[in-house]
Amino acid sequence: MLLKKLSPSALQGTRNTLQKSLSIQASARPQDTPELSKSGQEQPAYGEHSYEKIADLRKRYLTPNVTSYYKKPLLIHKGSMQWLFDHEGRRYLDMFAGIVTVSVGHCHPKINAALEKQMKTLWHTTNIYMHPKIHEYAEKLASKFPGDLKNVYFVNSGSEANDLAMLIARLYTGYQEIISFRNAYHGASPYTMGLTAHSTWRYPLPGISNGILHAMNPDPYTGIWGGSHCRDSPVQTTRHCDCPANQCLASERYYDQLEQVFKYSLPRGKVAAMFAESIQGVGGTVQYPKGYIKRAAELVRVNGGLFISDEVQSGFARTGEHYWGFEAHDIVPDIVTMAKGIGNGFPIGAVVTSRKVAEVLSQALHFNTFGGNPLASAVGMAVLDVIDEEELQKNARVVGTYMLKELEKLRDKYEVIGDVRGKGLMIGVELVKDKETRQHLSAPHFVEIWETCKDMGVLFGRGGLNANVLRIKPPMCVTKDDVDFALNALGSALKRHSEKAQKLN
Repeated sequence: MLLKKLSPSALQGTRNTLQKSLSIQASARPQDTPELSKSGQEQPAYGEHSYEKIADLRKRYLTPNVTSYYKKPLLIHKGSMQWLFDHEGRRYLDMFAGIVTVSVGHCHPKINAALEKQMKTLWHTTNIYMHPKIHEYAEKLASKFPGDLKNVYFVNSGSEANDLAMLIARLYTGYQEIISFRNAYHGASPYTMGLTAHSTWRYPLPGISNGILHAMNPDPYTGIWGGSHCRDSPVQTTRHCDCPANQCLASERYYDQLEQVFKYSLPRGKVAAMFAESIQGVGGTVQYPKGYIKRAAELVRVNGGLFISDEVQSGFARTGEHYWGFEAHDIVPDIVTMAKGIGNGFPIGAVVTSRKVAEVLSQALHFNTFGGNPLASAVGMAVLDVIDEEELQKNARVVGTYMLKELEKLRDKYEVIGDVRGKGLMIGVELVKDKETRQHLSAPHFVEIWETCKDMGVLFGRGGLNANVLRIKPPMCVTKDDVDFALNALGSALKRHSEKAQKLN
């Protein structure tokens, strides 16, 4: 990447700005904050509206449901790979990637270049005409899938992708009922809100849940069955299971519960589809017992339905071990939905299925104005290239496993960490009031830890029904040095919490 050569006076001005912003950041951080890593210290100047002005505009012109993280929301104006910068020049390590969306790095130079080149050539025609990029991209994306998953329909978001998958499944099977898990998140559109089984994301409207059934969530930690060996993870929970060797009782018991849904709640032998995230995202990085998803998929197909893998958060190499999360379950789904990391922050989504299944859309016209537009297609291809060229799947596996094992040490040290789980760079840390009962940590205590990490320059996500799970899903370019910085910040925050709790007791 070529950099513009600066004059001596401009160079000195840049140094002064950098020095000033670094001093601002240093003075604002708590005394025991770990040192920032050496990379990414270029502090960009902010020249837009003041914080107060932006807050006023937000209050006056955005709908009141648009909420922000933190007691005093951050005003972010620039990103660079794994780093974000606020209006005062403070730098933050982004360990949440814009809700698991920035897959290869904020403003990645190769993605920027691909977008800029396409912007100078062709923005938009819609698919009433052919343009090269959508076809090139469809071929490249389809090459990442096994079996007959070779037909692609492009949309603009995960909700749109899951909307379309529901439509396809109902058309293809001729059946209405669709199953998803309690604790699942599949979107917030009126159609997908029925699939989403988080009360915090559901409005009291008629018809939302028509034809939708929610099965028991097979959660080895907070569920009624499970333990340390029931899920496929580099770390083990402190809750031990009573499973015999080479057998997962939790998987069998949760599967029995799913069979009950088919036995009592469905027209016999008639189901349109079952949706499952390969690892639950919004629900708090929940992993299922070994073998459960494979058996569930078989049960759905025996009863006439399609199995749909939601890879919106777990796809595109994030789990490290595989390119797609469903591969860890040893299945090939009938339909795969994806968004978020597919575009590294650019609005893209897709549904991938077989030709046989896709043909049902020919029964009527189905049109998406912006799906697969030239800009999105150029970005999508560049993302696939960067994942391969920079070996980000390997990085997710190596760096993610390192972080999981280090988090395991923090879990064993602090009572407030009940569970550490995940794969690659899709990690969850569940904070609890009591390790024995697994009662969730109350919001004020969680927020105190979370805010302290932010003040130290590390941004974590938040998830789970009780919002007590730290969601750790950074851009996949994150390094071990970055992880050490994040771990030190989290460790400092946990130490403070522990010391305060001991004084109160």
